[in-house]
Order: sequence, then C-alpha cells, then structure tokens
Amino acid sequence: QPTTSTPSSTMAPKAAAGRGGEKKKKSVTKSTKAGLTFPVARVARTLRFMRLAKRLGAGGPVYLTAVLEYMAAEVLELAGNACRDNKKKRITPRHLVLAIRNDEELNKLLGGVTIAAGGVLPNIHQVLLPKHKKGSKEGKGSSQEF
Repeated sequence: QPTTSTPSSTMAPKAAAGRGGEKKKKSVTKSTKAGLTFPVARVARTLRFMRLAKRLGAGGPVYLTAVLEYMAAEVLELAGNACRDNKKKRITPRHLVLAIRNDEELNKLLGGVTIAAGGVLPNIHQVLLPKHKKGSKEGKGSSQEF
C-alpha cells in the first residue's frame, strides 16, 4: 500500500512557537541608518509635537538632525581651538563666545545671542589709544618750549 505524504511531513520542522523559539532581530535606530550621532527619532517627535504641519515626511527629521549635528560639531571645534590657544583643557562659555564672535558666518547667525558668563571680544577703539609722535627728539625732557 503506497504511503501518502502530508505537506507537513515534507517541510522542514518549525521552531517552537512562543517566547524562546524565535530569535528577535536587533533593532536599528534611525540615527544609525542615517549615520548620525544625534537622535533622529527625538527630533521627529519634537517636530510632531510642535504641530508645524499635519503630516511629517520621513526625510525631514533626518535632514534637520544632520544640520544640528554639523552646527554643533563646527562650534565645538572652534571652541576647542580657542580653548587650546588659552592653554586650557576644558571648554567654558568664554571659549564659546571667542569661537562664535571670531567666525564671520557664526557671528552673523548668532548675532543676537547672549551667552551667560561669556564676556566680550577684547577690543580697544583706535581713538582711545595714545598717539605716537613721529618727530620727537630724545634729548628734550618737556613738551613746551621756552
């Protein structure tokens, strides 16, 4: 008598269903997919809660996150250079101000921003500096002639 094979007997055995049977795939964040350090999902959530539009595309938060990460890296690089110029190892608000105000584009972007405990750029107006005389004689002690 010929044996009939059922479809279940010809297929490979299934893994046990439930908690222990299947391996869970490791989750990959949107930031990892985009190759960014800043959190794309957090920026997307913030944009949604701000209700700027009814719908939000997938590429918008990624682009905005990339811009934010680039700006932060640029400011931190310049502040690190200012920190190294002052022979310090820690970036302070003073170093941030020096970095921003000495860079033309960042100064234009952050022109109306005040950084607490940052101070100002060292600057003395030319009118306030002492005048240098060209034809001064070394032997004369007084400035008036008798």
